[in-house]
Order: sequence, then C-alpha cells, then structure tokens
Amino acid sequence: MIRTSKVFLLVASCLLLLPGLASAHWSLNNDESTLSFVSIKADHVAEVHTFDVLSGEIEDNGGVEISIELASVNTLIPIRNERMQAMLFETNMFPKATIEADLDLDSLTAMSPGFSETMQLNFTLNLHGGSRSYSAEVKVTRLEDGLVASTLKPIVVTAEDFSLQSGVEALREIAGLPSISRAVPVSFTVQFDQGH
Repeated sequence: MIRTSKVFLLVASCLLLLPGLASAHWSLNNDESTLSFVSIKADHVAEVHTFDVLSGEIEDNGGVEISIELASVNTLIPIRNERMQAMLFETNMFPKATIEADLDLDSLTAMSPGFSETMQLNFTLNLHGGSRSYSAEVKVTRLEDGLVASTLKPIVVTAEDFSLQSGVEALREIAGLPSISRAVPVSFTVQFDQGH
C-alpha cells in the first residue's frame, strides 16, 4: 500500500510538471544570434553587414516573432551606418523589421539535446511598410535548454519588394558608386533559450 502511494505521488508529480514544460517561455538570445546580409557595389565588390540588436519569442502555440532593430545595422563604417538608417531604412518612420513564422513546437521539444533536423521554414518578413513571404531551408539543433536555427542557403531579398529602390539609389549617388545591387543574400542563426 505504501509503495502504491509512492508510485501514485510520483506519477502525479510528473503530470503536474508537464504543463510547466509545455508552457515554458522561449526567448531569443541576442548574444548568440546573428542576422547578416551581403551588399554588392561597383558590380563585384561584396561586403557583409549585420544587425546587432535582435529580440523575439516563441509562443506556446509555436508562433515565432523576431524583431530587428534597423538602427543597429552595422557595416563597420559609422557614416555608412547613419546613411543606411536615414536614407534606406528610414528608421525614423520604420524603426523595426519583423519576422513571423509558425513552428511545430511539440516535435522540437521532443528532440534530444544535440540532435539536429533540417526543415523548410515558411516565414513572413515585414519591412519598410511592406510584407513578403519566404521559404528557407534551415537546420534546427536542440540544446539542453533551447534550440538554434540556421539557414543552410541564403535568402534573397530585393529592394523592390519593400519599396527600398529609391533608398538604394540615394546611397549610390551619395557614395559616388556606379552601382549597388538591389538584391541581397540574407542569412541568420538564431538561438532561443527556454525558461519558465
């Protein structure tokens, strides 16, 4: 009888813990995440730029939202950062871009730590007052208390999709360049930490 009571208490305790695991809070770890894009100027000069401030969450239903602080664009040249903020992204009117997606959170949380899976991720990018859907091939790796998702192939984003072509042209003119590509490859690695 005592053994049965102990087993019952153990099972009951495990059941009580399950809702807590399911509703664990997932938040983006900015220090471990990277969002980069490549610009090409003068036909063949390629440079890699990043956004240094990202935030985001995964909701209990698997909904994902990542926020990109456009003023955190980092080209390693301060004046160019300022020009991109003011002339391209117009951060005074559009301070953020967002990425929205849906994940099968149950299957991801069921993965063993260290295990990776390749999947197709459909997401929406909201930028500069516009919205566009994309599909990316990503590798998702389960961590002890979180997960990491990385693009396996760059995603090509074009200026025309978000009414940014006049901003690109303004940057070209002020820099005295013969050309700046209006299509840029974008890559990301994002880490979400799981907490309660």
